[in-house]
Formats: sequence, C-alpha cells, structure tokens
Amino acid sequence: MNTNAETVVRAAYRAAEGSVLDVQGFMDLFAEDGVFNNVVAGESYRGEHLGDPVAFMGALAPDVHRELHRFHVMGDVVAVELTIQGTFTGPFETPAGTIRPTGAALNIPTVDFWYVEDGRIKEFNCYVGLSVMLAQLGVQPDFASAVTASAAVRR
Repeated sequence: MNTNAETVVRAAYRAAEGSVLDVQGFMDLFAEDGVFNNVVAGESYRGEHLGDPVAFMGALAPDVHRELHRFHVMGDVVAVELTIQGTFTGPFETPAGTIRPTGAALNIPTVDFWYVEDGRIKEFNCYVGLSVMLAQLGVQPDFASAVTASAAVRR
C-alpha cells in the first residue's frame, strides 16, 4: 500500500510524463513555499517557476518518460533511482545558441529526493547525470578552451 508521500511523488512523476505533461498539475503538488532544486545545475525553482524544468524536458523530448528503478520511502522522505528517457526532438537552448534536434535517444541516470509535508512537496532535489545527458545530446567538453583560459589566468 502506498504511503501518502509515495502517492504524492508518484503523482508528480505521472504529471511530468510526455504523454501527460501536466505542468500545472505538477506544480499544484508542491507546498506554497515548496522548492525544486536542480542540484547538479545549481538551479532552484519556486512559485510560478516550479514547473519550468518539467516544461523544458517536455520540449526537449516530447516523449519523455521516467523509468523508476528503485523507490525508497522513509516516512515523508522518498528517494528514487531512475532513468530519464526520451528522444531529442526539440531544440536545446544554450548560452552559445540553439542545438538543433538530432533524434538521439536519451537515457539519463538520475536520483531524486523528495521531502513531503502534510501531503504536499516541500522540497524536491533532483540529481541529473548532466555529463551523460550532454554527451547524448552531442555536447562534448571543450578541454582545449579550458586549458587556454587557465593559462591566461596565470599570466
């Protein structure tokens, strides 16, 4: 039987599925002062922006699906090991410009920690395998530029 915290978290995953993509429904599961932390990217979302990452993934991969591998419920804390899957058919906006869709398959390892209070999500900490995601999008690190930049700092 699902605990209240598990039910809330599963509803959040369901709302974020590409076949559903209910951004407002996802946001409505959060407490008034709830926060969504994209920990790896160093970004936090609150209020009217809680659904921004869900909308972003839905645009990047309209068929986005989260394969839930392990689900751990510890009272009001839920930890989930998952893979974010989909097809890169939407544009990927970057500070340097737009990466056009390639049709590449995405299979991004992720770990999520959800903190639920009084049946609402108080805090959601998402740890996306960003380096894996970028490689799957065709974005490779530019080590040469980093070496050049670090040499310029020493001067």
